[in-house]
Amino acid sequence: METIYDWVTVAIFAGLVVLFLERSRSGDDSDPMYNYLIAAGGCALGNYLGNEGMHVLAIAVIAATLGFIYYVLKPFRPRSS
Repeated sequence: METIYDWVTVAIFAGLVVLFLERSRSGDDSDPMYNYLIAAGGCALGNYLGNEGMHVLAIAVIAATLGFIYYVLKPFRPRSS
């Protein structure tokens, strides 16, 4: 954990894990598992690019990953009762 990219991507990944565990615990089958894999891959790619010095591309990938999580996985949707 040496760069800001390490910290940011690990924080995003931790939130992704919590979202996955919460949804799997509640029996919510609306999200296919490959969507979480895509988001985790985005975190890994953004971290790699940032650590290799490709800052603009890394920030773009991390922003795209956050957008994917927000629009596809919808972490802030209201709970169904």
